[in-house]
Order: sequence, then structure tokens, then C-alpha cells
Amino acid sequence: MKLKTLVFLAAVGATSNALAAPKLVLQVTVDGLRADLLQRYQDSFEKKGFRYLLKNGAVFSNARYLHANTETIVGHATLATGATPAVHGMVGNVWYHAESGELGYNIEDPEAPLLATRKDVNKGAQIDPAQKRARSKGRSPRGILAPTLSDTMRISIPGNVRVFGVSGKDRSAVAMAGHTGTAYWYSTDTGDFQTSSYYMDSYPDWVSSFNEQRKAEAFSGKKWELDFAPESYLLAKQDDRPYEIDLKGYGKTFPHPYGDASHPLFFTRLLVSPAGDQLLSEFAKTLITAEDIGQDNTTDYLSVSFSSVDAVNHFFGPSSLENEDAVRQLDSTLADFLSFVDQEVGLDETLIVLSADHGMAEMPEYVTEKGLPAKRLYAHEVLAHARQFAKTRYGDANLVKDFFRPYLYLDPDVLARRELDRDEVTESLGVALTALDGIRSAVPSASASDRNEFAVAHNHHRSRSGDLYLYQEPYWFLLEKGPIGVMHGSPWGYDQQVPVIFAGPGIEAGIYGELVHPIDVAPTLANLLGIPAPAASQGNALPQVTNR
Repeated sequence: MKLKTLVFLAAVGATSNALAAPKLVLQVTVDGLRADLLQRYQDSFEKKGFRYLLKNGAVFSNARYLHANTETIVGHATLATGATPAVHGMVGNVWYHAESGELGYNIEDPEAPLLATRKDVNKGAQIDPAQKRARSKGRSPRGILAPTLSDTMRISIPGNVRVFGVSGKDRSAVAMAGHTGTAYWYSTDTGDFQTSSYYMDSYPDWVSSFNEQRKAEAFSGKKWELDFAPESYLLAKQDDRPYEIDLKGYGKTFPHPYGDASHPLFFTRLLVSPAGDQLLSEFAKTLITAEDIGQDNTTDYLSVSFSSVDAVNHFFGPSSLENEDAVRQLDSTLADFLSFVDQEVGLDETLIVLSADHGMAEMPEYVTEKGLPAKRLYAHEVLAHARQFAKTRYGDANLVKDFFRPYLYLDPDVLARRELDRDEVTESLGVALTALDGIRSAVPSASASDRNEFAVAHNHHRSRSGDLYLYQEPYWFLLEKGPIGVMHGSPWGYDQQVPVIFAGPGIEAGIYGELVHPIDVAPTLANLLGIPAPAASQGNALPQVTNR
């Protein structure tokens, strides 16, 4: 079938230039795909994967997020709603939940428990610092405070618009499926694809059948090995770096053994490799066939969020041989997946969107090797410093309730009991914390806009954000202690800048250097579909794409 796709990599809106109704909107998001990585590896890409988009698409080379906390849920919710976290409410992977006064996970929902996929669950070791803060196994989109593009499609397009979000991570799938679609995600406990009772009471037969094939267990005893000739890799000499993280026997150099399926980290190791993206692609292809996606005259929506590049980056860094192989293997996976969509739906009737939820910093040790000073600063050190200051100045260390990057939280009961002014306390604490080596700024969150801290202001939600927003110097690491080598989440360019590409019917190939933002994605897509932009959208329809 002739490739006549409309491809986007992170930006879109709504006018009279609507396409003849496509059969499918396919939104592809690559977790942690920093903008420069496509250019770095493009000479090694296949014709029908990333290279197809780069060659035939409208490429926006200066696309940057507006918000400061560049994390997974924040980016995905922004792509989905066309709004900043100040509006959609997903201010971080973790925040204090006002109703309980406790830190909690972004999409946790005790009223939507997970649906079991098997009885013999091999509970995996939890290494995600955000998931560790979850107080409930339940998951739902109820905490997202704005409608998504997919919700708007369900409301505005006549007929039965089928909406699905799938991902290697729960928060990615849930955000993109919106409030009215269905989300499935990979489980690091079982290797199955699961969902919650928010979406259904029991699994469709096709999901049960897919999980019964135990595709993840097929990797038991195998290894992640280089997929191409060793001499073809740009970063071939960057395989053995002492500061990379060994996942308890996974190793720092190729090949990386997955181990036996009974190992508590087995299913996590698959996600920290190209295998995770391959499993997701297989599930998404099965979904397309089983749910008859794109088989009638009503436009359907499918989001596929690949998670393995981000996972690999966290342990090996974006300038590692592991990153290069992960991106190159994802290119092959994407080419295969797009060929499948062409066969089943037709790329000439598919509107494709490709972007990233955030970028990624380099490992601080790698940066230091290159001559720029950077170190590791841990959350418990920041918290201890803040509490010592509170004890010395205000007589009570408990005035500082907690710190989970990027927010520091004051205890309202202590403030009231000691009759302290919250603004004065946050001001003085901010000055004290900025004196810490590695902290660039400690901004009173509520007054960020008065200080021209625009990225922090875009991240501020009155009932979810903490009292102080902290961010580190460029390339410094700031996170809880644990098996993580490098982190994203800053307002610096390497975290904010992501790929944005559009290609398809009527869109001319070209490179555009104008500054655009991922909040433009949802309104541009709505423009092309001839429907209203999502209700809370703050972005613009990009004229380079919509004025065909």
C-alpha cells in the first residue's frame, strides 16, 4: 500500500483545513528520546522507521516543553491535553495528596484496583522511585484535571471512536488513553499487559490469549546482545564505563543477561532493553487486529508509548553503547510496526504523531570527564539541610515535612502552631537551600511567576505543588539514593527539548527552526481532524502543518 502517512513528532491544532477523516490517529511517544539522538544515529536508521519521518516530514528542530519538571507523567499529560501541568494537574510523578497529607503516585486510585492476569505472580523488585511512593495498586486517569485529545475525539466525532493507550509504563498509557479510552501497560511483576477496574471488569479474550503465550518468558536465559555489526556503532568504545549501573547481575557491558524468569528483576531487565519495546509492539499489533482498529469510517485513536529508551538511559546514560543499540533497535521495531499498520489500516489513511515526553541528562561523571563540573546530590541530603535550618531558625525541624524532587513541603500544622508566615519561611528556606553546592534555585512555588521563573510557574498547581521548587545546576544529579545512574526532570535544554516531526498528505518535507512547544500537539491534531481543541488546551495549531 502506498505510504501516504501524516506523521507528527510532538505538535498539532484545528481549522477548516481538516483532513478527509482518517481511519486512525496513531500517536507514538518515545520516553526519554532527547531531541539530538535522532540526528546522532540517523545514518544507521532503516528506510521505513525514523528515517522515513525525517526524510518526508516537517521537522521542527527547536521544540521545547514549557514546564520545569520534565518527567514521564508530566510530558505525556501535556502531549495528551495540550495544556501545561499548571492546568492539567500532573505536576510530577509524585506529589503530596491534600486529602491525605501524604506523598502519592500520580495515577494511583484505590477505587480502581488492578485486574490480575495470572495467579502465580512473580512479584518483581520495585526500582522506580515514583512507584515506590504509590499507596495503592489501583490506577486510573481520575487525577488528570483536563480532557485529552482522545476524550475530545470521543465527544466530537460522530460514531463509535475507539480509543486505546498502550505502553511499557502505566502512567504513559493512562495519560494518553484519557478519561474515556482504555489503557494497557506492561507489568514488571509478570511480563503481562494489564489494566485496572476503571476500564473493565474482566479482560477480553484476546488479551488473556496474548498473556497466556508468555512472550516475556521466552527471553528467559537469553541475553541483550548488539543487533548490528560492532564496528557500525558510533559509541562502540563507550560500553565499559565504571559509573554505569549494574542491575544485580545485568552487567555494565554487552551482552547483558536477562537471567531466569524467576529472578525478581527479570521482567524489569526486559524493559531495560530493546525487548520491552518489541513486546509492546507485538501487543499493539494484536490490539489493532482484535479490536478492528481503523476498519470503518469512524476515526479511531491509538497511542503507543515506547519506554525502553528511557529505562536504558537511567542505568547506562544517553551517551552509552546501550543507548545507541536501544534507539537503533527501536528504529527496526518502529519500521516493522508501521508496516503492520500500513497492511492492516493503510498509512494513507492514518494520521501518525511521534514525540517524546522529555529528554535526558548525561551522567554527571561523564560530564566531568569532558571538563564540566557536575556531581551527585541526593534528596536526603537536601531534606537534612532544610530541617537543620528550620530547627536553627524556627526551633522545629518538623516544620519541613518532606522533600521529593522537585518539591519541598512545609507542615501546615507546625506553621499554624508556631504562628509562622508561610511566605517568610519559604523565602528564607529558599535562600538557605540555594547555598547548597549543586542547587541552582529554590523557588517559592506559588510566586514563581513574579520571579520570571516561567518554567516553574507552568509547573505550579495550587493544590498539588509543594512550597519550594528546587532544581539543580546543569548536569548535576538530584534524586533519592537507589540504582539509578542518571535522571531527567530539570528545566535545562537537554530535558526540555524533544523531537517534533509531521509528515503525511499535503505536508511538505522541511526543517523548521521556529520555537514550538509540545502543548501544540493536541490542538494541531484537533485542527487536522476538524474538531475543537481539547477544552483546556493552551497551545496553537502549527501553520506549517495545518495551512496545507
